[in-house]
Amino acid sequence: MYFAAMSLFIASLNSGSNGNCYYVGNNDEGILIDAGISCREIIKRMNSLGLQPEKLKAVFITHEHTDHISGLPSLLKKYSLPVYITAATYSGTGFSIDRQLIHSFKAFEAIQVGSLSVTAFPKWHDAVDPHSMVISFAGVTVGVFTDIGAPCKNVIHYFKQCHAIFLESNYDEGMLANGRYPIFLKRRITGGRGHLSNSQALQIFLEHRPAFMTHVLLSHLSSENNAPSIAENLFKQHAAGTHIVHAPRYGTTAVYHITASAPSPIFMPMQAMAPMAKKKTVSPKLQLSLF
Repeated sequence: MYFAAMSLFIASLNSGSNGNCYYVGNNDEGILIDAGISCREIIKRMNSLGLQPEKLKAVFITHEHTDHISGLPSLLKKYSLPVYITAATYSGTGFSIDRQLIHSFKAFEAIQVGSLSVTAFPKWHDAVDPHSMVISFAGVTVGVFTDIGAPCKNVIHYFKQCHAIFLESNYDEGMLANGRYPIFLKRRITGGRGHLSNSQALQIFLEHRPAFMTHVLLSHLSSENNAPSIAENLFKQHAAGTHIVHAPRYGTTAVYHITASAPSPIFMPMQAMAPMAKKKTVSPKLQLSLF
């Protein structure tokens, strides 16, 4: 697949509590954000979209929950890709990975992968050291913002710089409140370190959407407490020209071609902040079945 030289192309390979994996690349190189499905499925789905696995240059891991890392060992066994992961997150995976493949990263410091620039930032979620990512190339910035308990200032700062974004829209508040989940689990999901609801995601979009944002891929939708039609219809009422699509749980999106089609600011890194307060986390094995 070939696109204009000064652009990014993006696709969700899977999105949800059954596995998360997102592709961002240009004509020369690509990266994965998380690897929560098997290597076989990653490669199969990339090929189905015309994306070349041979162009993968790195994998970035946002946190240690099973739905974000389960395919990592098999992927590394086949491709020996560099893995960018914090020390705390790596410890939480329980994996034994070839040390030569492991690369740590620091919040707010850009990492260059070929011509792609990747910046991670901390967020609120019930993991040991959770981060989200923005990827930039030739004046185009794409964000992967899932597993977010609340829209902290980091999320808002980087959201304002994105031409396209994978944005968590996990649950419909009414469906969750009236659903079969036990009270403790409902409180975890809504308690500030769980997931964003449809209305929370929409509020971020309405209050902080930059004029140059062209695509929003609604991501990590709950199978129990949401429906693609609910989330999409809510956003499409306010889209104002932004393309809205949901990222499915058992398949891929299309490949979207993202360009700097409107004036946008120079990428502005976040100033270093004090670490976010830690809170008791849940085990990766428990996480898989919750949302």
